[in-house]
Amino acid sequence: MPDESVAVSLPSERRPVPPADAHPLDNPVRAALTGPHAHFAERRGRLLRYQPDVSPWVALPDLPDERDWADAAALAGPGGSITLAGAGAPPPDGWEIHFSAEGVQLVDAGIVAVPDEEAVVLGPADVPEMLGLVERTRPGPFLPRTIEMGTYLGIRRDGVLVAMAGERMRPEGWTEISAVCTAPEFRGQGLAGRLVLAVAAGIRAREETPFLHAAASNTGAVRLYESLGFELRRTLTFLGARVPAAAGVAG
Repeated sequence: MPDESVAVSLPSERRPVPPADAHPLDNPVRAALTGPHAHFAERRGRLLRYQPDVSPWVALPDLPDERDWADAAALAGPGGSITLAGAGAPPPDGWEIHFSAEGVQLVDAGIVAVPDEEAVVLGPADVPEMLGLVERTRPGPFLPRTIEMGTYLGIRRDGVLVAMAGERMRPEGWTEISAVCTAPEFRGQGLAGRLVLAVAAGIRAREETPFLHAAASNTGAVRLYESLGFELRRTLTFLGARVPAAAGVAG
């Protein structure tokens, strides 16, 4: 973990103050890393990120300032990159935006969450196969330790993993459903919807509320989630930004 002693915060009176009524899902990465997922957090100043082999998400404060961006650069290292969900401000001059995608955030609005008899709990031994399915289907970030973020369920056919879904970010009182994917040759059988409802049943059993993110351009997935009982809460931008190669360490 980076040495925090080299990061010096500005006096609190000079820091922008977020609204008192901010919702946990307004900045879900930060809410998770300061809540149930704090054990996965790496910190520098006010910047938080998941351990790199768990998830790529980085959490800026709600209203980031120059020091926060300097800490982001120092944590990622020269030429490194950070991945943001709903950044509150664009990166400073010199940063390179290497991807930007419009997304939607959907929340449980009365879904019928039920377990699925065919779904099996996936564990560490299943990770290579899970990574292979992700590589084929591209549902979003999934890394070797992502499975530690929550419960993942899968459906197998003839012993082969053909569909999966699981839990990712966990702001207090909420759990994100993620990595929803089905092998191309098994699509159209309703497997993704069944798994989403099964994962949601586990979330509801903890008295938490399911939510999820999707690319706005993935209209098929959005229609599926809405048909299951999710509704749009807000739009947001997923952003990948690369640190300037000459960036120095903030002092």
